Amino acid sequence: MANYPLNRVVFNKEAYEKTIDTSFAQIQTPPPPLRNTITVSEFFELYTNIFYDIPTEGDINSHTYLVAKSGEYIDAEQINQDIQILLDEITALRQENLKLNQDILNLKISSSQPTV
Repeated sequence: MANYPLNRVVFNKEAYEKTIDTSFAQIQTPPPPLRNTITVSEFFELYTNIFYDIPTEGDINSHTYLVAKSGEYIDAEQINQDIQILLDEITALRQENLKLNQDILNLKISSSQPTV
């Protein structure tokens, strides 16, 4: 039977806690930020008060930015597609209505002309 030397490194408890992170921080939910927050009602009150101070255009801090962010949240792209489908249907119905009115007018004109 062969003898194999076994070596192991042993830390004392204080050195172990300084060397190994035992907090499992990577799986903990981060604590909420320690700052004052406002309610939704307070937000809209402030928004109403500064509405005209907010720039219309801009990548951030603008009405354009607010519309884009809100649009992402409510899936505005799908809403816009639904609206476009309805607009296309309205256009087709208007064209059909115009053609029918032209047909009616042509019938009236042809029926009012004396036959020779």
